[in-house]
Amino acid sequence: MRRYFETIKCEDFKIFNLRYHKDRVASTIGLNLNLEDYIYPPNKKLLKCKLVYDQSGVLSVDFAIYKKQNIKSFKLIYDDMIEYDKKYENRENIKKLFLQKGDNDEIIIVKNNLISDTSKANIAIKYKNGWITPKKPLLKGTKRAKMLEKKKITPSDITVDMLINCQEFALLNAMVGFYKIKGYEFER
Repeated sequence: MRRYFETIKCEDFKIFNLRYHKDRVASTIGLNLNLEDYIYPPNKKLLKCKLVYDQSGVLSVDFAIYKKQNIKSFKLIYDDMIEYDKKYENRENIKKLFLQKGDNDEIIIVKNNLISDTSKANIAIKYKNGWITPKKPLLKGTKRAKMLEKKKITPSDITVDMLINCQEFALLNAMVGFYKIKGYEFER
């Protein structure tokens, strides 16, 4: 049976964006799970909660203190065959791509000549007069879903040239929120 996971931000005993995580779980396995019945942050620190589940329900919940990485350099990796439409616990296909990063901090996956995601986050770029995010990401992230719902970002096809020439660049995921990267570099 396939296993999936959610990475959920917890801080000061609060659980963030729980509705969006519950929506993704329901979309993934077709069941509405009360995730709040399983998540009890053990302290006030910024924590990364990893909740593992499958079709039968929640299998495990682990907490770790979260430390934000300083990501500045990105290697563009091309792969037209990669699939990661659900947050599978098995991430071997993404790990193989990540190993190609060289001296860079992170990768940006290019699929069918369009920008998709990094190995751990969705992407948004400031282009012309607004923030856009890939119309076809590998994984529809929870922070991305929330920002789309609030109309703070717009889905659009993003080419490599659009990325290279963007005005600003941001990562989006449950842990970093909407994080603008300063002084970023892209390697083609």
